Amino acid sequence: MTTTNAAQNRARAKAEYNAFLAVCPSRQLLDRISDKWVVLVLCALGGDGAGAPETPGPLRYSELARLLAGVSQKMLTQTLRSLERDGLLTRTVTPTVPVTVTYELTELGSSLHEVTRGLRNWAQNHMPEVLGHREEYDAR
Repeated sequence: MTTTNAAQNRARAKAEYNAFLAVCPSRQLLDRISDKWVVLVLCALGGDGAGAPETPGPLRYSELARLLAGVSQKMLTQTLRSLERDGLLTRTVTPTVPVTVTYELTELGSSLHEVTRGLRNWAQNHMPEVLGHREEYDAR
């Protein structure tokens, strides 16, 4: 019987993930990271949102809520909890009066932020073209 070490087991498991298979757990992750609020939270915490600080860094809940126009308190809370659960951000509670809670990208979250930044920029830069195609399609 052949034994494998932890690194070999991780490499084998990584090779087995295939999002085209219905049972692949990466589908759940793709579902999460394709959510618009996840993309916008990552961009805000990464420092490239409109009105966000110029450099990445921790933001308070109220700062995130202000940056993400239209997000409900419930949706922002759910999004932040799911990102924390997945290890994409950290939540830090400072015992002040009132309590201060800040959120910051982890190393894993920062690596995903690089991808979501490109997606957000693409959407913003190509919106006029997409709107033109929509008008053309709807006119038919």
